[in-house]
Amino acid sequence: MELMHTSVLLDECLSGLNIKENGIYVDATLGGAGHSREICKLLSKNGTLIGIDQDDYALERATKNLDVFECKKILVRDNFRNIKDIISNLDINEVDGILMDLGVSSFQLDDADRGFSYNNQAKLDMRMDKRSEFSAYNLVNEYSEREIFRVIRQYGEEKFASRIAKTIVKARVDNPIETTEDLVEIIKRSIPAKFRREGPHPAKRTFQAIRIEVNSELSILEDAIKDSIFRLAIGGRICMISFHSLEDRIIKQTYKALANPCKCPPDFPECACGKVPSIEVVTRKPIYPSQVELDNNPRSRSAKLRVAQKI
Repeated sequence: MELMHTSVLLDECLSGLNIKENGIYVDATLGGAGHSREICKLLSKNGTLIGIDQDDYALERATKNLDVFECKKILVRDNFRNIKDIISNLDINEVDGILMDLGVSSFQLDDADRGFSYNNQAKLDMRMDKRSEFSAYNLVNEYSEREIFRVIRQYGEEKFASRIAKTIVKARVDNPIETTEDLVEIIKRSIPAKFRREGPHPAKRTFQAIRIEVNSELSILEDAIKDSIFRLAIGGRICMISFHSLEDRIIKQTYKALANPCKCPPDFPECACGKVPSIEVVTRKPIYPSQVELDNNPRSRSAKLRVAQKI
């Protein structure tokens, strides 16, 4: 079965990138190449699209989806944490735009074998890069109760993190926790019935937290943004799509620090520290999906886009 993915904030990203037909653009989270297809449509044969993804299935799909376009296409299997070196290794000094969509691709969520979804029964996995030896199974069965609590509380902002961690550790004494269904049942047992009946699925926050930890999603983000901006040409744009408050906070704070790096006291008549801005924030407030997009793609409901320009 061909798994489908709908690109989020597509038109807004294309506008944010301000694409030049002969430019060099990086889709650092290539996925099924939904964003990249539209970028390639705007590039001439002298333009270049660099696609980065650590998922081999994503690269396979993207290769097919992009084959019809005449621009130069370079697809790399790697993590965007290495974006500075990836671009350098291609003998490219600077690029005109970089896009990062931090959401999990729909085809990853919908592929039951990947173990990302609490709605599908599968082995606990959640690896975006299947070459990695560390999976959700290892985390759930090997982390201490304190470490599991930290992950669920910090990355899932789950108020019942302590109870969930305790129940996980207790449950794995007799047998390993092997499937998403096993983990969902443990989570449900840990949350009072009143709270299970209200709001989102009771496992949503815990699954999010485990996925973030397994793939080091937040720990690499700040450096990846800085390295991306380092490789931008003057006037180049970076577009960042986030899907939860922890990601958005890192993006917002990193942009702010790069746009206002001066460390001088506010009452100084002029800057004495010598730190100068490297970017200008284009979007003072995040861009959200339109109502039309929300109606057509409910998974876009938590998406936020922030854009900055190299100066």
